[in-house]
Amino acid sequence: MTTSVHRGAPELSPVHADTVRATLPLIGANIDRITGAFYTRLFEHHPALRRDLFNRGNQAQGSQQRALAASIATFAGYLVDPDLPHPTALLARIGHKHASLGITADQYQVVHDNLFAAIVEVLGAEVVTEPVAAAWDAVYWMMADALIDLEKQLYVAAGVEPGAVFRQVTVTGRTDDAAGTAVFTVAATDAGRPLPEFLPGQYISVGVRLADGARQLRQYSLVNAPGDGLLEFAVKRVPAAPGCPAGEVSNHLHDTVFAGAELEITLPFGDLTVDLDTDTPLVLISAGIGSTPMVGVLEHLAARTPDRPVQVLHADAVPGAHPLRDRMRVLTGRLPNASLDLWYAEPTPGAHTGRLDLTEIALAPGAEVYLCGATGFLDTARAQLTAAGIPAARIHVEQFTPTDWQALTCPA
Repeated sequence: MTTSVHRGAPELSPVHADTVRATLPLIGANIDRITGAFYTRLFEHHPALRRDLFNRGNQAQGSQQRALAASIATFAGYLVDPDLPHPTALLARIGHKHASLGITADQYQVVHDNLFAAIVEVLGAEVVTEPVAAAWDAVYWMMADALIDLEKQLYVAAGVEPGAVFRQVTVTGRTDDAAGTAVFTVAATDAGRPLPEFLPGQYISVGVRLADGARQLRQYSLVNAPGDGLLEFAVKRVPAAPGCPAGEVSNHLHDTVFAGAELEITLPFGDLTVDLDTDTPLVLISAGIGSTPMVGVLEHLAARTPDRPVQVLHADAVPGAHPLRDRMRVLTGRLPNASLDLWYAEPTPGAHTGRLDLTEIALAPGAEVYLCGATGFLDTARAQLTAAGIPAARIHVEQFTPTDWQALTCPA
């Protein structure tokens, strides 16, 4: 079943549109304060959400707050200026993430109540008059209703009731590479509920119970081809860094989960997928742990369409830091029309030296380009692709952390 975001609606009433247009600069100037106050209120009133649903690492860094702020501002901007790009990709990205977390329609009311209380707290009741509140209430519910509708479609397509996406699995294998990446293979614990098929580029959420009792969920890319009832996902150990806490769930999986362990995962979701029913050339560009969805795509190609032209481009600090390096090399070697170009900071036989430089590569005409990596890398690669004349519609971006909407777009 195909899921989609309706592009014709919604439309604000002229009165609400005028009010939103007039107050958008003020909301935008204070959006970080508003979202900060929102999350403070939300977790005070619903502490279980921070403990058991929201990513505590992203909260600590502030990236979750920035993502929410950018999403709301982008959606509101489109409502008052339809000449701006339709936020289809924004809604699809959020909807798939929500489905992977088991979000249900009733939770949007909780968000609404705490968000609007935060707006009044930051701007003051003398600013947030009844007409202003009514106009922004309309914005919120238009965005929420679009997401609720999309998430319903995703749950129907998955054959489950809303939110019922969790499955118990048994770890049947684990492999570790020199880059600190572990690949876990899991099978359904209940043979009567087999794990589903999935598309190249999709991910699952993995839930763990940590030492302090918190149940935390994280998304990980699937790196195998479907068909045998197994799922494989790759997890890189995440050490603490300035301004960034250590990866709670990733490090827990590395330290405690081995063959025979039981895990809780979700069904696969993810909107950034590769169409296997076409022979259009592919360009897969990644850095760091961004190699993992690319390996998943290569596994699908090897199993389904091995003759499809594909260029694989990856950048890393050193060969030993390149996640799933050997697997990427083996897979490209199995595809007769595939090429592999690598960039490392250190001189390395068979690789380019320095940062990714697309001027050194002749990209296939008409190719669909997929990017995955950290924000700075994505910005650089996107700029190089634009300079090379690649249309934005053929550039598809995946990013593992929430960030400003502009950084997620090509625009995407």
